[in-house]
Amino acid sequence: MADRLSARAALARLTGGAGFEEITSPERESGPDGPLGWQGYDASRARAAGRTGETESVVCGHASVGGTEAVLVSFEFGFLGGSLGERTGDRLRAAHTYARAHRLPVVTLVATGGSRMQEGMLALTQLQRVARQSGLTRDAGLLQLAVLRDPTTGGGWATLGAGADVTLALPGVQVGFAGSRVRPPDADPAAYTAEAQLAAGAVDAVVPPAELPGTLALYLSLLTRPSGRPVPPPSALGARDLPATGEDAVRRARAPGRPRAHAYLDAYFTHRAALFGDRCGGMDDGMLCGFGRAHDGRTVAYAAQCGTATRPAGYRTAARLVRLADRLGIPVLTLVDTPGAANDAEAERQGAGPAIADLFAAVAAAKTPVTTLVIGEGGSGGALALAAPDNTWAAPDSYFSVIAPELAAAILKRPPEAVAETAAQLRIRPQDLAELGVIRGVVGAAGT
Repeated sequence: MADRLSARAALARLTGGAGFEEITSPERESGPDGPLGWQGYDASRARAAGRTGETESVVCGHASVGGTEAVLVSFEFGFLGGSLGERTGDRLRAAHTYARAHRLPVVTLVATGGSRMQEGMLALTQLQRVARQSGLTRDAGLLQLAVLRDPTTGGGWATLGAGADVTLALPGVQVGFAGSRVRPPDADPAAYTAEAQLAAGAVDAVVPPAELPGTLALYLSLLTRPSGRPVPPPSALGARDLPATGEDAVRRARAPGRPRAHAYLDAYFTHRAALFGDRCGGMDDGMLCGFGRAHDGRTVAYAAQCGTATRPAGYRTAARLVRLADRLGIPVLTLVDTPGAANDAEAERQGAGPAIADLFAAVAAAKTPVTTLVIGEGGSGGALALAAPDNTWAAPDSYFSVIAPELAAAILKRPPEAVAETAAQLRIRPQDLAELGVIRGVVGAAGT
C-alpha cells in the first residue's frame, strides 16, 4: 500500500520533528457554506477539522531539511481529499511570498485529489494563483521541489507537482491528471503511477520513504549553492598520446574499452543527484543529467552523452538541465560523446530538429559558465549542440567532425577505401581541432 501520512507526520519525517515555524495567512471570510452556499459545506469542513486537527488542506512552514533552510508545504489528504479551495490558495500564496522574502527554496509534499467541488470555479482558479506564485518564485531564482505522495492528481499534479524544478515521488503512489473516479473505465491503472510517470520522463526519481529525508537533503544541498566561476574540464581518463592520423582518432574514440561518461562523472564528483526526463513524455538513457558536488565542494550541473545516438528526449532533458542551472546560478559541465543525433523515423516524429535547436539555444543563452569536454565521438550537430561555444576541450582519445568520415566519403561519392583519406582531410584529431581554434586545448595529452 502506498505511504499515506498526515501532513504533519510527513513534515516530521523530513525535519526530525523539530524547528517547524508555521507560516499563516489571514483567514478568508465567507458566507454560510462557503462562496457558493453549498449546503452542508460548513459541516463537511468541521468534520474534516475534527478528524485531522487541521483547518485547511495544507500546512506551510519554515524548517531545516538536512541543514538546508526551506519553506515546506504539506498537503493533508484527510481534509476533504487534500483539495484546493480559496483558503488553500491563500496559504500557498503566503508560503511563496515568505520564500521570496527570505530567499528560500520551496518544497511541496503533494497529496491532493484536485480542486474542491464545493467552491466550483473559484476553487479551480486557485490553479492560476498557484501558477502565478510559482512563476514569481522561479523568476526570483529560487528552487522549487515537489514530493508526490498518495494520491497526486488533478490540478495539484498539473501545477505544484509537474511544475516543480525537481519532482520526486514515493513508490506506488497514484499520479496523474485524471483521478480514479474520472478516468475512462477501461484505462490501465498502471499508467497512473509514480513509476509510469518516471518512465514517461515526468518524474526525476522514485524514492522509498526511508530514503526520502536523505535524498531530499542532497537535492536541496546541491541546488541551493550558486557559483559564478567556470569549472575546469575533467582530467583525461584514457589514452594520453595523441592520435597519429584521423583514422586513428576515430578508431580510438570508438574503442569499446575507452572510458565513458559514467567513469568521468564518478571521478569528477563526490555526490550526484540526477534529473530524469524531458517533461514531454520522453526519456533517453544515453544522456545523463543532474547536479553533483565536485571535489572542491562546489555544485556543478552536468549533461553527459554516453556514446549512443542521442534521441530527442535526451536533447530536451539537457536543455532543461542547462536552463535550470542558469536560473539557479550553477555552472555547467557537458561531456560530448555521440556518433550523432538519432536519425530514424521515430526520432523525426519525436521532433529531433526542434529538440536540437532548443539545446543550441539553451547553451547559447546561458549566463552561467559552461565547460565542455569531448571524451569520445563528436558526431556533427548532434554533438555540437551540447558544446560550449568558447570553452570546449578534448580528450586525447576523441575526435570532432562535421560528420562521420564514412558518411562524408559517401556524400562526396568517394569509394570506401577513401575513408581514411577523408578523415585526414577533415582534420578531426584533437590537435587539429586545437590548431583550428575549434577547441581550447587537449586535456592530459602527453607533453602538454
